[in-house]
Amino acid sequence: MRRQSADAGKPRSLASQLLELSRHSLIYGVGGLTSRFLAIFMLPIYTSYVSAADYGRIEILLAAMAVAVIVIRGGANFGFIRFYFLEKDPEYRRRLIRTVFWAQMGYSTLALLLCILFAPELARLLGVTWAPHSGLQGSGTSLVIASGVLLWVNVNYAQMTNLFRAEQRSVAFSFATLANIGITVPLTVILVVVYKHGPLGILVGNLSGTLVVFIALLGYRREQLGLQFDRKLLHSMNRFGIPLMAAALALWVTSFGDRFMLSKLLHGQYRLTEVGQYALAYKISSAMVLLFTAFQVAWPAFAYSIEDEDEAKRAYSFVLTYLMFIAAWTAVGLSLFSPWLVHFLGRQPGFWPADSAVPALAFSSVFYAGFIVVTIATGRARQTKFNWIAGAAGAALNFTLNLWLIPAYGMLGAAYATLAAFALMMVVRTWNAQRVYPVSYQWRRVAIILLVAGALTGVGEGFRHSLPLAFGLTLAFPLLLAPLGFYLPAERRRLRRLLPAHN
Repeated sequence: MRRQSADAGKPRSLASQLLELSRHSLIYGVGGLTSRFLAIFMLPIYTSYVSAADYGRIEILLAAMAVAVIVIRGGANFGFIRFYFLEKDPEYRRRLIRTVFWAQMGYSTLALLLCILFAPELARLLGVTWAPHSGLQGSGTSLVIASGVLLWVNVNYAQMTNLFRAEQRSVAFSFATLANIGITVPLTVILVVVYKHGPLGILVGNLSGTLVVFIALLGYRREQLGLQFDRKLLHSMNRFGIPLMAAALALWVTSFGDRFMLSKLLHGQYRLTEVGQYALAYKISSAMVLLFTAFQVAWPAFAYSIEDEDEAKRAYSFVLTYLMFIAAWTAVGLSLFSPWLVHFLGRQPGFWPADSAVPALAFSSVFYAGFIVVTIATGRARQTKFNWIAGAAGAALNFTLNLWLIPAYGMLGAAYATLAAFALMMVVRTWNAQRVYPVSYQWRRVAIILLVAGALTGVGEGFRHSLPLAFGLTLAFPLLLAPLGFYLPAERRRLRRLLPAHN
C-alpha cells in the first residue's frame, strides 16, 4: 500500500518525498551547520592557546571516547528508530523509550566510574601523560577524568535527541542543539582564553553545554522516562543492532584508529605534534560532515517511512546520486583551498603542514556519503548480519595500510589509508545490500561525478598556491558534468528555467 499524504489521501510523488527529506535535513542542519561552523570558528582560538602536541592529546582522548560511546550505547542505539516504527501503539513506544534510556544510563555510569578509578593507567595506555620539558599542559589523569564525564553526558544526551529523530521533530532537535552550543561556546572560551586551562578547558567546556541541556531534556521527558525495563525488547534490539554496532566499531578503526597508530608508529615528542596536525586536517575535511550530519539524522526515519517498495527504491537511487554530487563538489573546494584554510585556522606554524592531508580525507567523506545511503537497504530488509563485514574489510585495509604508510609518510600515509578504506567499505556494503534489497542506483552518473572531481583536484594539486585557479576549478565542477551527459532531460529543463533568459 502506498504511503498516503496526510491531507488528500493521494500517493506522494518522488519530488514531494525528496522535498520532505530536504526540509527535515535543512532544519536538522540548522543545528548541525551551526555546530560545525562554530567548531571551525573555535579552531583559531584553540590553535592560538594550545600547542599542536596538546591538540593531539585531545584528539587521542576523543577518539578513545568515540569507541566507548559505540560500545556503551550498544545494539539498542542502532535498533531504536527501526523498532520505534514497527508498532504505533503508545504503550509499546513508551516501553521502548524507557528500556533504552535505563540501559544506556547504567552502562555509561559504569564507564564513568572506571575512568575515575583507573585514570592514571588509562593516561599511560593512551600516551597522553604529562612529562617534564615536554611542552604539554595539564596532567593526563585530569584529562582522562574529564573525558569520562564527557562520555557519560554524550551517551545519555544522544538518546534524548535520538527520540526527537524518531518522532521526526527536526525543529525540537535543532533547538536542543543550538541551546547546547549557546552554553558550550562561551564557557569554553572563558576556560581556554581567560583562565588558560588549555586542553582541560576544551574538554570541560565541551561537556558543560551538553550536561545542562540533558538535564533540561530529562525534565521535558519526565512522563516518558518511568521505571520500566523490558529485557526481551532490549534483547531483540541488540540482536538487530549488534551487527551494526560491530560495523560501527570497524568504522571507528577507519575513522579514528589512525590517531593511535600515528602516536604509536612515530617516535619522539613529535608524534603528538603530528597527531595534532592530522587532527586539524581532519577537522577541515569534516566540514563535509556537516552536510552528512543533517542528512544522516533525517535519512533513517525518512527512508523507513516510505511504505511502497518501488517508491522507496526510486527515492534511494536519486538520493545516492544527489548526495554524491554535493559531497564531491565540496571535496573539490576543500582540497583546492586547503593551503589557505590551514594557515587561517592553524594560528601557529606547528599546525601548517596539515594542508597536505586534506584532499585525501575530503574524498574519503565522499565515499562515506555513498556508504550512508546504501546501508539503509539492509536495515529496511532487516538483514543486518552482514553489515559488520563491510566495516571489518575497511578496517583491516586501513590498519594494514597504516602499518605500511605511516612510518614512511606520516599523516599523509594515514590520510590515503583512510581514503582507500572508505572506498572499499562502500563497495562491499553496496554488494551485500544489492543482494538483500536490490536498488537500481545510477552508477554511470556516480562514476562521472568521481572522475570529474578527481581530475579537477589533480590539476589543482599541481598549482597549489594559485588562488584564482582554485576558484575557477571549483566553479567548473558542475559545468564539466554537462558535456559528459550527467544531467537528465528533466534536470536540464529545470536548470534552464533558472537561467535569467527564462525569468
